[in-house]
Amino acid sequence: MSERQLTVVIVHWNQADACLATVDRFLSHPLVVRVIVVDNGSTNDDVTRLRSGLAESPVELIELGSNTGFGPGVNRGLERWLSQLVGTEWVVVAPHDAYPVDGTLDRLIDVALNERSPDGHPYGLLSADVGDDAAPFVDHVFGPITRPATTDDGVELVDYPHGTLMMASRTCLETVGLFDERFFAYCEEADLGLRAQHAGFAVGLVRGARVINPHVNTPSPLVDYLQERNTVLLVAKHFGRRKALMRFALTVWQLARGLVQPSSRAPYWDARARRRAIVDIARQSWGEPPRGLAR
Repeated sequence: MSERQLTVVIVHWNQADACLATVDRFLSHPLVVRVIVVDNGSTNDDVTRLRSGLAESPVELIELGSNTGFGPGVNRGLERWLSQLVGTEWVVVAPHDAYPVDGTLDRLIDVALNERSPDGHPYGLLSADVGDDAAPFVDHVFGPITRPATTDDGVELVDYPHGTLMMASRTCLETVGLFDERFFAYCEEADLGLRAQHAGFAVGLVRGARVINPHVNTPSPLVDYLQERNTVLLVAKHFGRRKALMRFALTVWQLARGLVQPSSRAPYWDARARRRAIVDIARQSWGEPPRGLAR
């Protein structure tokens, strides 16, 4: 199998039509030799449409039966890919509505195979450019944030890849492992990126390799809960208890401030979600979030 060929893992949840369009975009590319779709517990109607749309295609469909989260869903697809002793060296990971523009996959694989990172380390993780003129960065207290891009061309070293369209090497994942499933969704890319760097792999964002993600389909309270809870987990895991306590205190302060000063609230701010995040952080309760937050 050519080293330039790619396997693609797509995670789907309740957007069958968007997923089928994404599958078609990837299958039409000559580098893509295998597509694995992981259904994360979609409704019966969406699963039926997905099965029907993929019936005549070479795509492998894995049905999990429940919403296990983005990271765990990706892991089930990656495990299937890694189980092939002879397979592609690089895998693409994307949600069901990722739209890579023309030339994106070619540019990513060219960097993976032909370029050395500025720090001399082999690339383990690469991601497409979401067009926000920013670079993913992990602060020791604030967690995953961004900083201004330093270039609009070439590869920029970053702390973690964008989950909208990322590429991972088999060697990297066999060395550092897959997504930490305690995160469920949000911050798992940051954790993987930090682990890759600690193991001697470079993480790069390829400018000009554009991907479009039309919308966020997760209910706002759930986003707020996961971002707050998981940021504390990430900081504790990589930077220690003292920094995690500082981040926890910040979460409490932001909740109090938001209650008395609505203008200070972040876009996904939700009082109920933040209260529950504070409780679950104190309990060290990770993994699947409270189901009531999705309603």
